[in-house]
Amino acid sequence: MSRTRFDRLPPGKVVSHLGVMLLVATVLGVVVSGLAIPFAGVLGFTARNVSESVDDLPQELETEQLPQRTEVQDAEGRTIATLYDQNRVNVPLRQISRTMVEAIVAIEDYRYYQHGALDLKGTMRALFTNQAAGGVVQGGSSITQQLVKQTLITQANGDKDAIAAAKEDSYGRKLRELRYAIALEKRHSKDWILERYLNTVYFGDGAYGVQAAAQHFFNVNAKDLNLRQSALLAGLVQSPGAYDPTKNAAQATVRRNIVLDRMAQLSVIPEEKSAKVKARKLGLKVQDQPNGCINSEAQFFCDYVVRWLMTDPALGADQEERRRLIFNGGLTIKTTVDLGYQKAANDSVASHVYKDDQAIGGLALIEPGTGNVKGLAQSRPMGKKKGETFLNYTVPTRYGDAAGFQPGSTFKAFVLSSAINQDIPLTQRFPAPPTLTVSLRDFETCDGPYQSSETWSPKNSTSASAAPNLYEGTQKSVNTFFVNLEKETGICEPWQLARQMGITELTKANIVPSFTLGVADVSPLEMAEAYATFAAEGLHCDARPVTEIADAQGNVLKKYEKNCTQVLASPVANAVNDVLRGVVAPGGFAAAQYPGQPAAGKTGTTNDNKSVWFVGYTPNLAGAAVVAGVSPAGHPETLDGKPIAGAVRSTSGSTTAGPIWGDAFKVIAQWLDDTPFVRPSSTDIRGLLVTVPSVSGKSYDDAKAILEGLGFKVVNGGTVDSAVRANLIAYSAPGTGARLASGDTVTLYVSDGTPKVKKGKKGKKKNKGRGGRG
Repeated sequence: MSRTRFDRLPPGKVVSHLGVMLLVATVLGVVVSGLAIPFAGVLGFTARNVSESVDDLPQELETEQLPQRTEVQDAEGRTIATLYDQNRVNVPLRQISRTMVEAIVAIEDYRYYQHGALDLKGTMRALFTNQAAGGVVQGGSSITQQLVKQTLITQANGDKDAIAAAKEDSYGRKLRELRYAIALEKRHSKDWILERYLNTVYFGDGAYGVQAAAQHFFNVNAKDLNLRQSALLAGLVQSPGAYDPTKNAAQATVRRNIVLDRMAQLSVIPEEKSAKVKARKLGLKVQDQPNGCINSEAQFFCDYVVRWLMTDPALGADQEERRRLIFNGGLTIKTTVDLGYQKAANDSVASHVYKDDQAIGGLALIEPGTGNVKGLAQSRPMGKKKGETFLNYTVPTRYGDAAGFQPGSTFKAFVLSSAINQDIPLTQRFPAPPTLTVSLRDFETCDGPYQSSETWSPKNSTSASAAPNLYEGTQKSVNTFFVNLEKETGICEPWQLARQMGITELTKANIVPSFTLGVADVSPLEMAEAYATFAAEGLHCDARPVTEIADAQGNVLKKYEKNCTQVLASPVANAVNDVLRGVVAPGGFAAAQYPGQPAAGKTGTTNDNKSVWFVGYTPNLAGAAVVAGVSPAGHPETLDGKPIAGAVRSTSGSTTAGPIWGDAFKVIAQWLDDTPFVRPSSTDIRGLLVTVPSVSGKSYDDAKAILEGLGFKVVNGGTVDSAVRANLIAYSAPGTGARLASGDTVTLYVSDGTPKVKKGKKGKKKNKGRGGRG
């Protein structure tokens, strides 16, 4: 007569088994009670109490969308970065190889399609086996129960207490899982649950879900997994760390072979095939999935995209909600970057300013007429090592945390534009002595004369004739000429124009006489955006790094249309272009940077040489280059005496920043259309301009008819908050009294009948110095 298993156990083990049998009976009683089927006589009060506690749990387990990795794409649809908290790509069951499905079911829950939420046979077998072994030898959880556990962990969103509760080694946790599993099986099909399971579980080495695991370990899609690959992946689920094939190949091989043996034992595959595959190596072709902007060839453009989207309330109620969508939503983010332009910018910046220099070099590229940001580059790459940084010096502070740099004489273009707009002829001359002493009261602000009894004594750093005209004074960047010109134009209009053209962080504290020499800290992207307005004949377009975002199923969540407004009459912009062409033309300060097609630009150098600039453009691309002194601690300091790109040399906008712009544009020029600038008419500009009339309170059709009758193009800007009666025009942009040329664009905004709620005033920035010298 054969001996039973109990005959071989010591008396203590026999007693323990009897306890396990009673526990199983209790579990069964609770299960049945939880299913609302009468059951009596199983441990009486204790079982009823457990059952009541289970009844208190929610009936349904919310299965939120699984975290998936997001792709950031360039303008041509190529991936430039992936963003994720969990590297996962969801796939439907039909796109997972049948062999993989068979392998996971065989090793984890071979009776999956025969039992309900709980595999009673499997649970009892596991309880006895584990009790006999004095540890966990065999799992008793069904795939549905495992899915519940994994779902609770995933949806904990990093909450340590919630994760600990989901992993707690107790029968109470098992009962909670079971209740949720019952609900899942009632609500969903077996195939749905298996698909969700295969997309949820962690396979190790950063790969979540079967698609990411297939790509990571074997460089194939889940639908193409073969038997050898499927057996390995199926084996990893039990303990992804212990069996990680990239670190523990021997243990991973043993585990894979267990899966193959199990498949053969269940007649899923022949014994011969199992033996043949077991004799083979693991066959890994590990492909790492880069995470974050640090791995992108457009690092700081990518960072700008993320920071820009984080400000969009349409993507979430707060920063954390938006971040979760961006990093876990499986989005496709289509951007405006051109990788050819980006490489040209990267190469040029890197060759002119080294990463370990005590200086920052940067270049921003933007497309006139659309606002599309085509590239951002800076000399210090992204990272924590020496010569690396996470500060994005190329974009406004709110998107990159860097404070910007004083722009020097690049601000003279705003005074020039205002002068032309005020009918000051390009041929008019102003005195330009080497040094000039003026009373600050001689300058007009938006609120009247500048309130100061002090005098100011600017001096020239360049030479010119005694009384240059607007062409010579601008092309030679004569400081005293522009001081006298600003006395004519006032400070208010140039300040307002700079804000309208993209220098949006200017405050009234910047309305100072030295405005024309550059008084506010700005970024290269802001300056490129502003000068792109000249290139687009006065049409200003907000910088736009993203065109649309789509969800994991390809559904477009939001399109980001270009946002453009005519802020300068086209004849005025054309006249500015004609003046600034001389800077890049033969004999100009930046003639060496001529890219081989029509171009214009302006240099900028601050008094103490803390920053030097060149902002230039063709009719179809604008770019702003800067080199600025930065201490090891990140504070602004002079460039004087510092080695830049291996040499100590005199610095200026034309000789230091100009070559960054020039070398990049000489490469990019091959992809740009050879479009000429529109030359200004010799006729008096005053005679070409038309005043925009008031159309507030009129119907859209009436307002459009009036404006088109004057020769303007009309664009619908959408609905805005306004006290004007609903469905009538609230205002136009440019507004009443603005002077434009025939063919210029006027945008109409329709009132929704709701007055705009005023917000509290923001803190003002302090004026940091008195500007530039050239």
